[in-house]
Amino acid sequence: MKPMAHLGVGIGWRPEIAAAVEGLPGLDWVEVVAENICPGHLPESLLRLLERGVRVVPHGVSLGIGGADRPDPAKLAALGERAVALGAPLVTEHIAFVRTSSVAPGPVLEAGHLLPVARTRDALDVLCENVRIAQDALPVPLALENIAALVSWPGEELTEAQFLTELVERTGVRLLIDVANLHTNRVNRGEDPVAVLDGIPLEALAYVHVAGGVERGGVWHDTHAHPVPGVVLDVLAELRSRVDPPGVLLERDDDFPPEAELAGELAAIRGVLGGPAGAVPYPPFHRSPGSARTRASNAGEAGSGSDPAPDADGAGSGVGLDSARTRVGIGQAALLSALVAGTPVPEGFDRQRVRVQARALAAKRAGIVAGVAPELTGILGGEDAYREAFLGYARHRPMTGGYRRDAMDFAEHLLVRDLPADPAARRRLTLWWRDRAGARPPGRAVRWARALVGRAA
Repeated sequence: MKPMAHLGVGIGWRPEIAAAVEGLPGLDWVEVVAENICPGHLPESLLRLLERGVRVVPHGVSLGIGGADRPDPAKLAALGERAVALGAPLVTEHIAFVRTSSVAPGPVLEAGHLLPVARTRDALDVLCENVRIAQDALPVPLALENIAALVSWPGEELTEAQFLTELVERTGVRLLIDVANLHTNRVNRGEDPVAVLDGIPLEALAYVHVAGGVERGGVWHDTHAHPVPGVVLDVLAELRSRVDPPGVLLERDDDFPPEAELAGELAAIRGVLGGPAGAVPYPPFHRSPGSARTRASNAGEAGSGSDPAPDADGAGSGVGLDSARTRVGIGQAALLSALVAGTPVPEGFDRQRVRVQARALAAKRAGIVAGVAPELTGILGGEDAYREAFLGYARHRPMTGGYRRDAMDFAEHLLVRDLPADPAARRRLTLWWRDRAGARPPGRAVRWARALVGRAA
């Protein structure tokens, strides 16, 4: 595998901190969420960075390359267009699924979040073909990121390291290793970050993510809204003791701190990268009593009885791979439906963790809808009233058409039920809905009929 181009130390570019990012000393590169930019209308801040010679790498979040369907050609084309517009040396995405598959029964459901792929032979076969399709379509190399997760799939056949290693061997894809996600999975799923680093092909490393989070009630939340804790820098030090990473990037997506604090976090990262190898050992891994249930194969047992890996050309093609896609799609649909539509938790999953994940997804969805339709918070009487109303709406109404459509559906959901109760607020919501829908809100008879249908369902 050819060595990856050196990137250096960078930060995730976000519009909220664009000016601060431009002012950071010694910045080598930035990463931008691919879906948030338009190739023909790049933000002035990014153009100035490019003029200064700062590299910009597009990072996709919506491809769902770990899903049961083959990658959407339009999404691949859009990702490639952004790479060309930015002159990027590579593009990156996630080993995750984000929506249900067309092979599964029922409507397509959107997670609005990155969900973990089961580490099974079926899922690996599907992922490998999806990666090859993406590689053929993209104009630059592809790197894939390990994700953080709250839930574990039952019946997994491979460890994280085995899964990633075989993915690289069969496709030649690069790896984007998120050390914060490794720590998250230690807390939430009982997985040893050191064992992962020891087991993966670090020669395939494209670059590294570092981010902050917080632990609440024994669950680590990968928020990207808190300072990077020492335990995450310790995982970075463990990685640095094994390889000199081509690039390291600080992610911050919310609750943005002052420029000086961002500069301090970048300085801490540089300190780890420049320090002596192995100077900050990560704490020894001790399996918690509950982790054996959620991760029985993590200690290495998974490889002992596994079937031999398919060859590099990809066993499981044709009819066999189509069957695997169906099995993967049905499993992913069952989990996602439990998370966003309130259906029963599939057998073998930790029900409490699924409930925690479902609440987190609903809260994230509420926050994003409030961001794209900020008027709703004021109309409904403040953030607390908005969140209570939205979470009630979202409990059994999965998102199917994006966040702007979700905001419209939420407003119609309230109006159908003659809400909000305050007549003035209801008039304001009606006007808001009418301005965006281009039509009158449903009349009382229609609202009554829809309400009856909803109750009958």
